[in-house]
Amino acid sequence: MSETPEGPVHPEPPETPQTDQAVTERHAEPCATRQTDLVPDPAPGSLSTELNTGLNTGLRPELRTALGTELRAGLDARLDSQLDARLDPRLDTRLDARLGPEHDAGFRADHRAAELRDYRAAFRAAQLAMAVVDQDGIVVTANDSLGTLLGTEAGALREQAAADLVDLASDGRTWHAYHEVLRGRRSRFRCTRRLKHPDGRSLWAEVTVSPVPDSRRVLLSIADVSDRRELQARLRHLQMHDPVTRLPNRALFFERLSSALEAAAQDTDSSYESHESHQSHESYGYGRTGRIGLCYLDLDGFKAVNDTLGHRVGDRLLAAVAARLTECADSDGYTRSGGHLVARLGGDEFAILVEDSTGTEQLADLARSVLCALQSPFDLGGQRLSVSASIGVVERTAHGTTATALMQAADTTLYWAKADGKARWTLFDPERNAHRMTRQALSSTLRPAVERGEFGLEYQPLVDLADGAVRGVEALVRWNHPQFGSLPPNRFIGIAEEDGSIVELGRWVLRTACRQARQWQKDHPRERPIFVSVNVAVRQVWDSDLVADVAGILAETGLAPHLLQLELTESAVMGSAGRPLQALKALSDMGVRIAIDDFGTGYSNLAYLSRLPVSVLKLDGSFVRGFQDEEHPNPADELIVEALVQLAHRLGLTVTAECVETSGQAARLRRIGCDTGQGWLYSRAVAPDRIAELIGAEPLRV
Repeated sequence: MSETPEGPVHPEPPETPQTDQAVTERHAEPCATRQTDLVPDPAPGSLSTELNTGLNTGLRPELRTALGTELRAGLDARLDSQLDARLDPRLDTRLDARLGPEHDAGFRADHRAAELRDYRAAFRAAQLAMAVVDQDGIVVTANDSLGTLLGTEAGALREQAAADLVDLASDGRTWHAYHEVLRGRRSRFRCTRRLKHPDGRSLWAEVTVSPVPDSRRVLLSIADVSDRRELQARLRHLQMHDPVTRLPNRALFFERLSSALEAAAQDTDSSYESHESHQSHESYGYGRTGRIGLCYLDLDGFKAVNDTLGHRVGDRLLAAVAARLTECADSDGYTRSGGHLVARLGGDEFAILVEDSTGTEQLADLARSVLCALQSPFDLGGQRLSVSASIGVVERTAHGTTATALMQAADTTLYWAKADGKARWTLFDPERNAHRMTRQALSSTLRPAVERGEFGLEYQPLVDLADGAVRGVEALVRWNHPQFGSLPPNRFIGIAEEDGSIVELGRWVLRTACRQARQWQKDHPRERPIFVSVNVAVRQVWDSDLVADVAGILAETGLAPHLLQLELTESAVMGSAGRPLQALKALSDMGVRIAIDDFGTGYSNLAYLSRLPVSVLKLDGSFVRGFQDEEHPNPADELIVEALVQLAHRLGLTVTAECVETSGQAARLRRIGCDTGQGWLYSRAVAPDRIAELIGAEPLRV
């Protein structure tokens, strides 16, 4: 059975040249005169010719028909593309020339009208609240979003003042910038306003005013940024508050402090303008005083709580302390800026800022109430803890005060409260602070001063009370400071002991004094040589090899050991053991005299006198001052001095009385049996050449 194809059998396609010719003529109808230029005939041997030949030979009729159809479709597409590329520019040019400019203008007008309709539709449907405002600031039109934002119909906003809708007239700068945009003098203006919705809620709006291109009108757009503002407020709260106590942190405290000082400065400036010759609390306005106060407190022993009970208990204690501080601040009253600011500055440090304070008494009362509130034990999950605090109080005029200066004063005062015994409050003292500042300045320059040779020695005579002859001198160091002048030892010796520079300074004093004593001996060979007494700090015994230093200096200067006396305070000598005691014994064995300075003011442990290699007792001046009132002498003072002198003599010690200022004191000391005296009655501390004049001179009889 033979196979018969489904559907009609297509006739054989016509010859290829005829097909090409038909296609060419169909596309060439609009411009038949240029037909030969548009589509050239296929060249011999071209792909078109080869395809036509292949279609007509060697294929079955049905295949030739199918391939012919596809070939014609492909050729049609190629020819359409070529014709479009060649005809479109020419046709457009000819059509424009025939239709004329009227047709083009109309077309453009229709186009602009369509665009305008689109813009209006977009304006009405926009989610952003907008209004078109004329150059007088009157709303020309508004979209529905603006009406919804303001709680009214969009049509009701027409012919209203745009500034009234979004509160642009509330401050001068905003109002001026808005009018600059209306007049075309400014390209754009943006601000944030807090608006009141008709339903009672508040919302934050970002208002933007910008000119409309090619128009005298401006576009007012309003974006509701309430959510963004709320998020910013939450982030700022987290950033500015302590997570443990929920109190303002250090950053917010200093921000509030700086703001308070700036406000006080502005109030002061306005007060000076209106009251040139008089200033009082009333000058600053109701509730304003122009002053500022600060209570800066630190918990005593809080580290022990963390170390023993853990940081979790420590954090709970800090939160409980913060609550009590807040109660104290709230009960103290309010100022024009609200309540007092309670902040945690870090660790166990808190601060209470009092703006527009009324004086130091207010801050003192607040500090006392805080100490009283913290005295009650804290119950933390069944654990009862007690804690105290040290408080530094500063209260002053805000004008001219900086945040840094105020905090430095508060920190210094807090340190004073700690040093004075803790669990107390201390008020800032300018005089005490000046002394501290001077001490700090001296401390920073003391060690270099030794290297620069800024120190010098003066000598005060030690006089035999029996015959008035000068037996020795005490070397007293002076600091010739380039800024503060000549400073006595009590201004810098304590600092030198703290920073360790006393070792180098003491070695210099010892060498200089021994060299000077040897020089006096050389200058007066026929006179009885005088000894030199040098003060030694206990740190010199611990931090240096004092025995080696003394031996080396004596060998260097040629001074005999028995002409050197070393003075140590009673508190330094009493209780000496180990290395200090060994050093004192070695020096005594060398022949150096050891004296206890200011005897009677320290431990006064008489048992040590029998064990220490001591040669001299120097009675403190407080005993001698009791002899000043010759008409009404204090018998107790005389009995004490007499007992000490007799005890020293029985132990083989000599006694020197300090601070002898009157002849009556000298007479009574002589009668008691005291050996030597030292004081202004005989001489102040003087230069070495003045001592040279006293050697071999007539005795100082008084």
